[in-house]
Amino acid sequence: MAALTTIEIPSLQKIASGKVRDLFSLPDPSTLLFVASDRVSAYDVVLASGIPNKGAILTLASAHWFRVLSERIPGLRTHFLSLDVPDTVADAGVKEQLRNRTMLVKKLEVVKVEAIVRGYLTGSAWKEYQAKGTVHGLAMPEGLRLSEKFPEAIYTPSTKAPAGEKDENIHPDDAWKEIGDRETAEKVKQLSLQIYNTAAAYALERGIIIADTKFEFAKDAEGNLYLADEVLTPDSSRFWAKDTYEVGKDADSFDKQFIRNWLVREGLKGKEGVEIPKEIADKTEEKYKEVFHRLTGKTFDEAAAEKSS
Repeated sequence: MAALTTIEIPSLQKIASGKVRDLFSLPDPSTLLFVASDRVSAYDVVLASGIPNKGAILTLASAHWFRVLSERIPGLRTHFLSLDVPDTVADAGVKEQLRNRTMLVKKLEVVKVEAIVRGYLTGSAWKEYQAKGTVHGLAMPEGLRLSEKFPEAIYTPSTKAPAGEKDENIHPDDAWKEIGDRETAEKVKQLSLQIYNTAAAYALERGIIIADTKFEFAKDAEGNLYLADEVLTPDSSRFWAKDTYEVGKDADSFDKQFIRNWLVREGLKGKEGVEIPKEIADKTEEKYKEVFHRLTGKTFDEAAAEKSS
């Protein structure tokens, strides 16, 4: 199956197009339609080709996590309503294209910060630690090694940059300047840590380490916080295999890091117009499907067929 990188729904108005998702308005003004494409972004650049089935994997994985987290965290609000393709989409061909890619969600005000939680020392955090002994400006214990688990998960937010611009790491104490008020910023921090710790325990039982992840939040007119966008997918998280994990070494991953590594090896990091070779695309799809299976207990094909029946 070819990767679906462009999505158009003639019967609906597209109101935004992100690195991976497109947003469409609906007749009900209190809702929106999120549609996940197969586009791939790495190092803040959208690559010229995509990964087949990626959008459906991300959508079904997010729906799974919204359910799991709602069951395990009392009072958690999420923007998720259903996976149904709206009745306003009448064209059979368009409906088939959208299958397993759509999320009907509450229309809310986006909280302008990327809520990143790190449980293990890797990626940009490892580079900063090596240079300064800090992570996002936070002092860390001496002697930590690559891929080592932090004594406790840490909140390391970044800015939420407009499309085409780069997110910037910020000190947790400064997140309120992006969000607008200190109370909401503290709620985002505490809820992010609670969600991460809950998800990390769930995943570990299934042989997966969540090294780090990114959450996004939104709020309603009363100021209530909602977990929004995608959640705990291979696009937004680093997933490692528990059985091969070893401190001091790069871990086996089931996420977008595989593509990042290829870009770096080929000298293509941050470059526009990059086409992903078929063998890299196929291996990435395989990794996404494997971690989906481990975390949900269903193969992607089983979950897709179940949703479509």
